[in-house]
Amino acid sequence: MLHTQRSYGGSCVAPHHLAASAGRDVLKQGGNAVEAMVAAAAAIAVVYPHMNALGGDGFWLIHEPGKAPIAIDACGPAAGFANADFYAGETQIPERGPKAALTMAGTIGGWHEALNVASAWGKSLPLTTLLADAIHHAEAGIAVSQSQEALTAKHVERLSQSPGFSDALLLNGQVPREGQRLSQPRLAATLKRLAEAGLDDFYRGELATSMARDLEAVGSPLRLADFHAYRAQRVTPLEVTLQDATLYNLPAPTQGMASLMILGIYERLKAAEPNGFDHLHGLIEATKRAFILRDQNVTDPDRVPTQLQNLLSEENISVEAANVDPQRALPWPHEPAPGDTIWMGTVDSEGRAVSFIQSIYWEFGSGVVLPESGVLWQNRGISFSLNPDDLRGLAPGRKPFHTLNPALAKFNDGRTMVYGTMGGEGQPQTQAAVFSRYALHGMPLQQAITAPRWLLGRTWGETSTNLKLEARFDDELVTALATAGHDVEVLPDAFSDTMGHAGGIVHHPDGLIESAHDPRSNGGAASL
Repeated sequence: MLHTQRSYGGSCVAPHHLAASAGRDVLKQGGNAVEAMVAAAAAIAVVYPHMNALGGDGFWLIHEPGKAPIAIDACGPAAGFANADFYAGETQIPERGPKAALTMAGTIGGWHEALNVASAWGKSLPLTTLLADAIHHAEAGIAVSQSQEALTAKHVERLSQSPGFSDALLLNGQVPREGQRLSQPRLAATLKRLAEAGLDDFYRGELATSMARDLEAVGSPLRLADFHAYRAQRVTPLEVTLQDATLYNLPAPTQGMASLMILGIYERLKAAEPNGFDHLHGLIEATKRAFILRDQNVTDPDRVPTQLQNLLSEENISVEAANVDPQRALPWPHEPAPGDTIWMGTVDSEGRAVSFIQSIYWEFGSGVVLPESGVLWQNRGISFSLNPDDLRGLAPGRKPFHTLNPALAKFNDGRTMVYGTMGGEGQPQTQAAVFSRYALHGMPLQQAITAPRWLLGRTWGETSTNLKLEARFDDELVTALATAGHDVEVLPDAFSDTMGHAGGIVHHPDGLIESAHDPRSNGGAASL
């Protein structure tokens, strides 16, 4: 059984052990939590290409003791040419290929802005140090993970039609097998260029020119002007106050509001014991109410119909909690969105903490790998509707709806917790499971992550919107949930990828750092 790791010098948690090690090694060299996260983010973009890439988006929550958390929105908007005319003849935006590559990649801009935040903390490590592990893994080759093999095999027929995918992510035209070596020399050269020329080169330098030229050549609406116009933004995080802690998450265009609301509602319904009927039913019903409000309100930040922080008021959350039937399930279904993402966390020896999400949306994103740079591009823009008048309608410069939402909690007793997961629609649900088990029910951090999980809704390309449970839940609980009206499906796996790859780090006021990672992933918690 896995146990919570404990240390005092710092920690990095990631869904791939090489990314966790990259972050830990930067901490060992005197780097801070943000620098460690940049190193981990660069490494994960190489070693977990089915989940994220340099051509994706990111979101940050940065905590410095004694100060309010800083949020960074590194979401790229729709291209200037991405409009109804560009998609004339289409009933919806294509899910893969060049026309799916319609939003700017924000993640590198997020790294840049986060390092600007950290520059006030003292001497900085050079980019050559922060990107060294990522460059090495891209040049020397990675050992293909089981999940990369499985997801490549699942989607290879469709993805191999996207420009550049086969050359970059297949081996001699075949699906790479677990443990085989996969090198990415063009991506290594791009990372070297970023290390030498600076991260802004991605948007306003030689790299930007190269990528814009390649995107236009393959048929994407993105152009060099879209690169030049992009900058990540510092934004005010949303927050909700519980009895013993204040929780923080990202505002629109993310679903951070839903993550906070679920826990706000659940605290008012709080079960006596974790992992029983009252715990699961309460969180599942809170999820339904939060998702309904999310889908009515979350879109491009300039088009949000209701101030999201107002939805998190004590009065509004109390009303939602009062509408939860403690014995009966609210009729469902709901039309969710799939997603493929990574969450990572870092804490340094000074107690500075980062909760970070990086994503290309679906597994392998658009599937488009740019021929010169080797950058895999996201397909986040497919969450737009082609009707510009819809809540999430496509228009140039609009930001797409994001499932991404890193979480951070500040406890009244001085603890700080960063936590999160990948998994699209499952992200708020897993956050709620992990936080409620640890903070509201007193479970050790690692057990809170390892314990069996559930998912309401669709994921991983499936069409069902039912309640999925891992096989470790006992039969009596499964029967009780079904009797209450939940449409229950017990998955065959004891530890299922469907439930996402979670992690968490807690920093205590005496300097103790607790770290835990998900046994469902290839991850690790690397500590000092």
